[in-house]
Amino acid sequence: MENPTRALRRRPRVVLAALAAVVAVVLLVVILGRSPTAPQAQEPRAVVWAVGDAADGSPGSIALAALITSAPSDRFLYLGDVYARGTASEFRDNYASVFGRLAPKTAPTPGNHEWPNHATGYDPYWTRVHGRRQPAYYSFSVAGWRIFSLNSEASHGAGSAQLRWVKDRLGRGNCRIAFWHRPRFSAGRVHGDQPDMDALWRALRGHATLVLSGHDHNSQRFKPRDGIVQLVAGAGRGGEPLYPLRRDARLAFGDARELAALRLTLTPGRARFAFVAADGSRLNVGEVPCRA
Repeated sequence: MENPTRALRRRPRVVLAALAAVVAVVLLVVILGRSPTAPQAQEPRAVVWAVGDAADGSPGSIALAALITSAPSDRFLYLGDVYARGTASEFRDNYASVFGRLAPKTAPTPGNHEWPNHATGYDPYWTRVHGRRQPAYYSFSVAGWRIFSLNSEASHGAGSAQLRWVKDRLGRGNCRIAFWHRPRFSAGRVHGDQPDMDALWRALRGHATLVLSGHDHNSQRFKPRDGIVQLVAGAGRGGEPLYPLRRDARLAFGDARELAALRLTLTPGRARFAFVAADGSRLNVGEVPCRA
């Protein structure tokens, strides 16, 4: 057993050593300007996938769904069209069988194929999935961005309830993304521009940075117009050939050969995007800033 007298003599040295360690830590904190125990704030970040015209139950659409579910994501935007007419059985057999795993995190918008039957297909399916009545248009927030699901198949022109709803919810800044089925602009040879969407587009000028659509079965990225970049992500249907593109000076990128989906990585003030083919290769990438 150690002599108690010796232990008492050594105690001042132990105390001094401990004090010296504390002083060193305090000095380090002052130099670094932060607490060593305080957790560092993480910048909000979200991964959002988007694609339309993919729910036909084909092997190609299954491969695309496998790509989207291969890594964690926060949201899935389905840009419309469940084939062939969006009936209740087609939502069950063609949509749920392919994208059902993503249903709880899915924000949908209706396409021209399913909207005529929305009362028996689209509405009850999404009401059941989300546990509440599915609105025709709505918005939500993700990683510093406000995302608007709008409806190209419901009334959206001048004087419409939808247009008033949108305008009432557009404040300052442009950290907003809007998506609907039929694109305002398109270089597709099958459908092309949709002039009736102009009222919604004009309402978003100065208030949004990205607009996403499907409808044309291909991938398109337009050069900025009115401060907005439009992306068409309709290359999801594997049951038949994709729709061809015409030469169009408005395009920054176009592809009509690969089944692909759009991947967005959102952080406050910035959105990065990539068109990703079913095999995982990136066809085109870009980014846009926004002001809150």
